[in-house]
Order: sequence, then structure tokens, then C-alpha cells
Amino acid sequence: MFDIFPVPVLVAVFLASAGIIWVAGVKLSDATDILADRFGFGEAMGGMILLAIATNLPEIAITASAAWHGDLGVAVGNILGGIAIQTVVLVILDAFMKDKRPLTYRAASLTLVIEGLLVIAVLIVAIAATQLPASLILLRLTPDSLLIALFWAAGIWLIARANRGLPWHDSSGSAPDTQTKPKGHSKSARPDFATHGTAKAVAIFAIGAAATLVAGLVIEESGSALAGHIGMSGVLFGATFLAAATALPELSTGLASTRLKDYQLAISDIFGGNAFLPVLFLLATVMSGKAVLPHAQATDIYLAALGILLTCVYTAGLIFRPGRRVLGIGIDSLAVLILYGIGIGGLVFVAQRGAGG
Repeated sequence: MFDIFPVPVLVAVFLASAGIIWVAGVKLSDATDILADRFGFGEAMGGMILLAIATNLPEIAITASAAWHGDLGVAVGNILGGIAIQTVVLVILDAFMKDKRPLTYRAASLTLVIEGLLVIAVLIVAIAATQLPASLILLRLTPDSLLIALFWAAGIWLIARANRGLPWHDSSGSAPDTQTKPKGHSKSARPDFATHGTAKAVAIFAIGAAATLVAGLVIEESGSALAGHIGMSGVLFGATFLAAATALPELSTGLASTRLKDYQLAISDIFGGNAFLPVLFLLATVMSGKAVLPHAQATDIYLAALGILLTCVYTAGLIFRPGRRVLGIGIDSLAVLILYGIGIGGLVFVAQRGAGG
């Protein structure tokens, strides 16, 4: 539909859609927090599931649209590339937080380590599933996509239990000298938290969800056309520009959390969203009627490995808690930034090799 438009128009549409995703995503996240509090979800499984779905509506829209049109390269690249670039959002949060200690030092918590391990687990299942036969599908369902969804659900249950307390000396699972207030305190500190009634929050959620879904569809269509015009592969575009645009809400809400010194929530939102993204392979399989992961390209496996690597670095940072800043960020953030740059540079060669082979 957008192929007939020139590049300047496509760029304008893409940027406008990204702006809508930014604004609507922030409002949607705030409304989700209010509704979770009003209905008593809090940090329970219901609240985490609602938040995961709400904050990933752009990815849901893009994955559904791409799978429906059979453009699995964009769908898979957006899911796996989104994990890597949303992890890099933590670098930006680390750089902008006003504290002499790095982000992982202040946020160190065993619950966050569990969340990081969940991201790694679902990505490992996704990589293993690329070796399964494409014929292993029944009623538009594959065992790998179902297993990823089950892993995610089990992980959410474990995290919900960890939020209620852990069998350690400090049952909260938090290291000493971390944030003084409990995780999630910044939600109720936002100016509109107490003023919005439940009905208004529901209306904002509905409007924000609709706007985000529409903008997600438009940004996927215009982005695909733009990638074609400039000669960029779908997987590379999905892993970089498209993933960056859909990560804008996480960036905004993360900055709000760190500004209010809710460092654990900032990392939890990123890890939680990253753990949910591979669940969208189930959606892509149902929408396309094809086993998505067995048809994964080398670039897809490469991006999954990059996401695991970056998550491992931050998980290690939560355990070892580097106390010094280097170039304005923690050592772990610096390592993630360097590894991501090298990884995206390598992705170009992997994509070229795949195109040539």
C-alpha cells in the first residue's frame, strides 16, 4: 500500500507513527498501572501480564500484520531485534540517572536476576526450535511456540512469588545500599495517578491501545516500503529502526522511573517486555499458518544470540554490582553498548552472506 509513495513521504509517515507510539505508549502504560492498582492486581501475575501486553502492543501489531502478509522476516526480526535494542535502553537510563552509582548497583535484586534468566530461557528455546522440521505443525500450532508461552507463564508465576518474598536472609531479595523505597513506588508518585478515575483510566487505555495498534500497523507497512526503497533487508530494518521506534514507550517510562529513583522497576519493565516478545511467535504461527522458527534465517539466530549475550551482561551486573562509572555509565552498560555496536555491525555481514547463499 505504501510502495507508491516516495522516500520523503515514507520517512514522514514513519516518524509520525513513531511519535504516536511514544505518546500513546506512555499514556497506555500509565493507565495500565492505574487499572492494576484499582483492580488489586499490583505486582501479582495479572498485573504483570496486563503490563506485558500493554507495553508490547506495537510489537503485537507489527508481528500480526507481518505474519498476515507472509513477511516473516520483518516479524521475526522485530521480535528478536526488539529484545536486543530494548536491552540497550538500559544504557540510556544508566546514563541519565542522577546518581553516582550505576543503574545495576542501585537496582540489584534477586527478582531481577530471575527476570533476566527468564529472558535467556525463552530465547534458548527459540534457538533450539530453529532445528525442528517445518512440518511439525497441527491446527496452526507448533510445540516450540507453545513451549515458549508455557515457559513465560511459569516464569511470570515464579516472579510473582519472588515479589512476595524469597527464602533468604533478606526476604526481599534486594542487595544492601539499593533503592530505599520498594519497587513500583514511582507508579503512585506520578502526578495523574490519584486524579484519574477508573472510568477515565479505562477510556485512556482503550484509546491508547487503539492508537498504538493502528500506529504499529502503519509503521510496519511504511517501514517495509522504506526498507525496500533504500535497499535494506527486512530483517536488518526490523532489528534496528523498527525495533528502536517500538521501544520508545519503554524509554519514556524508564526515564520516569529512574527520575523517581525506582531503579528496579526500570529494569523490570525492560526484562519483562523482553521475556514476553518471544511469546509473539505463537501469534505469528497462528496468523501465518506456518511454523515460523524452523524457517528462521541465520540473521534470526544471530539476533537471538545477541539478545542472550546482552541480557547475560546485565544479569551479571545485578549480581556483581559494579560501583564505578566509566564514561558516565556503569561498566556493564559500557560492555552492552560496545557489544551491541559490534553485533549490529556483524549482522550486516550475516545478512549479506545469507543473501549471497
